[in-house]
Amino acid sequence: MPRATDRRVLLAVGAHPDDVEFGCGAILIKEADRGHAVTVLNLSRGEAGTSGTPEVRSRESAAAAQRMGASLEWLELDGDARLEERADNAFAIARAIRRIRPNLVLAPLPVENQHPDHGRAGRMVRDAARLARYGGLKGLETSAPHAIDALYFYDITGAGGGIPPNDPALSRLLVDVSDAFEAWKEAMRCHASQMKTRDYVDLLVARARVLGAQVGVEHAMAVWANDPIRLAALTDLRDSGRRF
Repeated sequence: MPRATDRRVLLAVGAHPDDVEFGCGAILIKEADRGHAVTVLNLSRGEAGTSGTPEVRSRESAAAAQRMGASLEWLELDGDARLEERADNAFAIARAIRRIRPNLVLAPLPVENQHPDHGRAGRMVRDAARLARYGGLKGLETSAPHAIDALYFYDITGAGGGIPPNDPALSRLLVDVSDAFEAWKEAMRCHASQMKTRDYVDLLVARARVLGAQVGVEHAMAVWANDPIRLAALTDLRDSGRRF
């Protein structure tokens, strides 16, 4: 367990129920198991989905968050499939950041994929993380400014293709999630309504195995850093995972 002074707060934002679990759930489980505080913030209840009512999906999200050791919050903006990149939405997310006061924020990759909400959510979280630190913005006066330490993006449906998107500013990191693998599968299976047409668990497990093979572990998940990674010395980077 980390000392109180070392305890970190993580905020993972998803456009829909299940985005966080599918995209970075195992990473969050590892951090929660290490004693860090994890909050999942969903921006809709998946009301436009073909399977599962908002009520069902809300219950599934609550069960998944409990399995991950995370708190669950909702910030309902424009609705599923209606999310727009607007200042008032970014401000609403910034207010949540100021209230939760995370050290690390995770959001969907800010690139286009099969659902327009994903990329928009990622871009608005990036904007909100910057807005949350400004002291003089009207509309944010009710809470103190807060600057996060780092923003990372996760891949929900393979938009990253296992390689960084076409943005040289984004650096890919692979996280060994082998010890969180079983708990991660349980968290994903909480979203039973979404498995009626496709077994997303098998799909995501296969991707985790491929990513794990790239760094010499059983299972890995990818995140992309919004900013360059700073090292005090090159030797602080201990292991690439590759066997040359």
